[in-house]
Amino acid sequence: MSIHQDDKTLLAIYRDPATREKGFTYIIQKYQERLYWHIRRLVLDHDDANDVLQNVFVKVWKNLEGFREDAQLYTWLYKIATNECLTFLEKQKKNHSVSLSDVETGLSNTLKADAQFDPNKLEWKLQKAILGLPEKQRIVFNLRYYDEMPYEEMSRVLDTSEGALKASYHHAVKKIEEFIRNS
Repeated sequence: MSIHQDDKTLLAIYRDPATREKGFTYIIQKYQERLYWHIRRLVLDHDDANDVLQNVFVKVWKNLEGFREDAQLYTWLYKIATNECLTFLEKQKKNHSVSLSDVETGLSNTLKADAQFDPNKLEWKLQKAILGLPEKQRIVFNLRYYDEMPYEEMSRVLDTSEGALKASYHHAVKKIEEFIRNS
């Protein structure tokens, strides 16, 4: 057995009491990198991303028994990860008694503090443009652009209609294009 098994096989391994921990380990190994980068794009800081990812897997461990498989496992995991990111960002706002724009400024400062940061490189302009998006548009853009998640899956992750997600992505792309053109 390995992490390259399909999700049904991994879930079967998990559901067998004799191999539960092994099955959970396989699930973590299969999805941790994808989830880490999804989380990292939303919270930016490596340590924060690791903390959120750990919280995600704690929730997964507690709730995997009840996973009904009416969605793909990866969709369910992304939903948990996205909700944990939103919870983390909300806590940051509350803990620091700051507005959303202050959190976005903090995220922008985290980006600029990266040793590789060069404001003239297109990749950094893209990151700065993404940070300027409203939270929901930023999540939709990241899921579609980086994770290439289909709108149907995204709809399940974010509990939003496909039409609203398409509109959100379209607006995000327009804002990013305008930001890059004008910077």
